[in-house]
Amino acid sequence: MAIEQTLILIKPDGLAKSLTGNIITRLSEAKLEIAASKCIRVPRQLAENHYKSLQDKPFFEELIGYIQGKYHSRKKVLAMVYYGEGAIQKVRELSGKTNPEEADSISIRGQYGRITTKGVYENVIHASSSPEEAEREIKLWFQPDDIIFDIYPTKNITEQTTKKVWA
Repeated sequence: MAIEQTLILIKPDGLAKSLTGNIITRLSEAKLEIAASKCIRVPRQLAENHYKSLQDKPFFEELIGYIQGKYHSRKKVLAMVYYGEGAIQKVRELSGKTNPEEADSISIRGQYGRITTKGVYENVIHASSSPEEAEREIKLWFQPDDIIFDIYPTKNITEQTTKKVWA
């Protein structure tokens, strides 16, 4: 198996149900390294870019609202990059099928996911589906300096910016 990286999102329903520790414990079974982690409020543009392949689906707006936490008390996600041999397949196997009702009962989605009465899949976790999707998704959610080592080629640029700093 090749060395890979994958994006993992613990979605708002996972955070609202205090499942973060349980999910990370399950992910530890893959024996992968955490290369990055951050808690983030998901702006609409990021949500739309993340789910752009589904923009023509009738459930697109519900999906955007879901990842932004509009249906839960936690309006954030925990985004992580896991790195190691066969990372994508290992994490997807632990996660289970996207539809919680079809997911193996011992998978993360099988244990903790549900389908709402509106038909929204609350499956508590996202995992990249391929190396190409992992690269696209990781570059959406993280900047190179957020990740503890270089997983993709980078370059240095000089720009004048204003940023928020501690007072």
